[in-house]
Formats: sequence, structure tokens, C-alpha cells
Amino acid sequence: MTKADKYLVRDIKNILDNGYKDINPRPKYEDGTPAHTISVNHVTRQYDLSQGEFPICTLRHQAWKTGIREIITIYQHPTNVISEMEEMGVTWWNPWDIGDGTIGQRYGATVKRYDMVNNLIQDIKKDPYGRRKIMSLWQETDLRETEGLAPCAFLTIWNVRGEYLDMCLVQRSGDMLTASGAGGINEIQYAALLMMIAKVTGYKPGVFTHFVANEQIYDRHFDNANELLRRFSEHQEEETALPQMTLSKEEGCDFTDICLEDFALENYNPMKPQLVFELGI
Repeated sequence: MTKADKYLVRDIKNILDNGYKDINPRPKYEDGTPAHTISVNHVTRQYDLSQGEFPICTLRHQAWKTGIREIITIYQHPTNVISEMEEMGVTWWNPWDIGDGTIGQRYGATVKRYDMVNNLIQDIKKDPYGRRKIMSLWQETDLRETEGLAPCAFLTIWNVRGEYLDMCLVQRSGDMLTASGAGGINEIQYAALLMMIAKVTGYKPGVFTHFVANEQIYDRHFDNANELLRRFSEHQEEETALPQMTLSKEEGCDFTDICLEDFALENYNPMKPQLVFELGI
């Protein structure tokens, strides 16, 4: 079992035992039914990538390649145009089309407007021990400019520590079993982003910490939550090699030269069958 698997089980139990139900939720299922959740506040998880603790869940398959493709559409080739995201292999944003073929002035559009990645990279290189290395997708001007889903994973804070680059991710809200939970898409893609920025700036990827202000399990996901608990209970004593993610680029490479094919994931053998989750939109 990975560290992420253990965190996931801990957090599922915490929500099922101690969570509270929302009232008048904004999201709805495809059939129009209100998508209620049980949630808890202030969830924190931490992984040391230098010790092989890559955050990926094995209790079910995680589409890690698609996760990295999405991080590319946000930070490397930043865009808010759904057709452009689809060309880069990210196909799940259609439900959030604001009517003009975009997701509004959000995510990649915000990164591009403020040149966030180039500013971050230059700051790390010029002033490694400065404590102002922040990329925030929560820009009030952008949020008020158009309609669109407010960013969920919205803030990263970066710190140099000797030969290591550490990063924490702050997320305002998280659908735990589909994206934000331990070893899920959000952790995979932001750990990959840490690896990318570290490679470009000449550091080793270090500690990755993930804070979720409100993490939820949707009411139509309870059966899957219990299935994940069952899988963990039945397989927790098994000893297997831990999944390892590598990035095969030269140190100091250009950020835009890194591509999905430069990533490789070894020893990843997730449990089957895959679970299907109905999304609250």
C-alpha cells in the first residue's frame, strides 16, 4: 500500500464518521437531482518525493497521464479554450462551458495573463531563499470578469531547502473520490508540476503538502467509498514495490520542452475493476 492509500482510507473514515451534510448544494447530477455531500474541513496530507513517496492511489486506477495533460493546459501551454484543451487530451471540461467555448477567465487564462510560471521560475533562480514564491489562480479581477467555475486547486507556495524544492498546494474545495483525495488526480498532477519546476530550476523535488479547506464525498459515491475501504482491508498486508514517477529531462531544461512522454511511472498496479463516479456539475 502507498502512503496515499493509507491517507485515503483515513480520510474516507473521517468523513463517513464525522462529516456534515450540506444544505441547498449548487452542484447537480446530470438528471437534475441536487448533488449533496458529506464533508469535513481542513484536511492535510504530506509526501516527501525525495523518499519515493509519490502520491498515487492503488486502490483504484488513476488516469495519471490525463492528469499531467491537464496541468500542461494550465501552466505550460495555458488556455481556457475547451477545444484547445481537448487537442491536448483533456476532455472533461465541456460541462463548464460558459457558452463561448471557454471555461471563462479561469485557470490557464489566469496563468497566462499574469505570466505566473515564468515569474516563478525567475524568482527561484534569482532569489532562492525568498519567501514570496506564490502562484495564485484566485484573482478577483478575473473571477468578476466572466462566469465560470471558480478554481478549486488555486494556490501553490514554493520554498527552496538546500538542494530541494518544496511546494504546498491549497485547495478551497475537493470532490475527494474523483479528484482531490489522497493519491488522486490533483495530487498526481501537482506533484508532477513540482517535478517539472524543480528540473527547470536545478533542484530536486522535495516535500509536497496538500491542504484542502473542504473535502467531500458525494451521496452517490458512498458505495464506492465502502468498496475502497473493503479493498484496503483485504490487501493492506500485501508487500509490493511502491510506484515511482520519473522525469527524464536534463537539469536546467526549458519548461516548455517538457512533455508527457518524459514522465514514466513504474510499479503501478492498481486494483480492478475500475470504479465509476457520477459527477456533480
